Amino acid sequence: MRTFRHRTTVLAAAATAALTLTLTACGGEDGTGAAKAAGTQDGGAPAASASATPGTAAGTSGTSGTGGSGTSGTGTSGTSGTSGTSGGTGASKAAARPKVATTPACTPKDVTLRADRQDGPPYTHIVLTAKNTSGRTCRLDGFPEIQFLESHRENVPAVAKSKPPTPVVLAAGDPAYALVRLSDGGVHEDNEPVSAFSVTLRGSDDVIAVRAPGADGIAVDPAKWKTGYWTYELRNGADEF
Repeated sequence: MRTFRHRTTVLAAAATAALTLTLTACGGEDGTGAAKAAGTQDGGAPAASASATPGTAAGTSGTSGTGGSGTSGTGTSGTSGTSGTSGGTGASKAAARPKVATTPACTPKDVTLRADRQDGPPYTHIVLTAKNTSGRTCRLDGFPEIQFLESHRENVPAVAKSKPPTPVVLAAGDPAYALVRLSDGGVHEDNEPVSAFSVTLRGSDDVIAVRAPGADGIAVDPAKWKTGYWTYELRNGADEF
């Protein structure tokens, strides 16, 4: 009888242990299924695990956008600075342009001057062109200091409204222009014929001789003549005088 009871106790303990293992195994499957369910979003995409490294999860979402803010978790968020590259390039180009303050002034050896009629009769204006033929960059300050007549030693006065915001900086081969008023036109007793005249550049004492346009030259009136400032192009309004 003792042997029977002992066997019964052993069998009961074995059954209990087997039942415990079975329940544990079932609980494991349920836990795994719950984890899988919790780890699956709509469309079957895996969600970020709560135990994952925070930076890794944020970085994964960042990589889906090409040229976006970048993988913030991995420290590569600087990738978003790519959009600033064009700005940097523009800044580099702007920095590469000659500075007015550091560009040397043009001398008579740097430029070639030419005068052309602006319009047809009565030929009230001429256009003075200064072309940089030096092979280097130089600066034209102010306006051309013009003397038409030996009897009038003063320079032709400048028109203030034609003054540009900054002096003209000419690269090699570039031109600058100045509009010059000669007279009111027509035949007048105060008009005097001119076949050539002199121009001095601001900052230089050397005189440049310029041939007047036309076979008969030009007619000037000391009471009416005026000159515009050097500019990159003749502007409507500012050079209408």
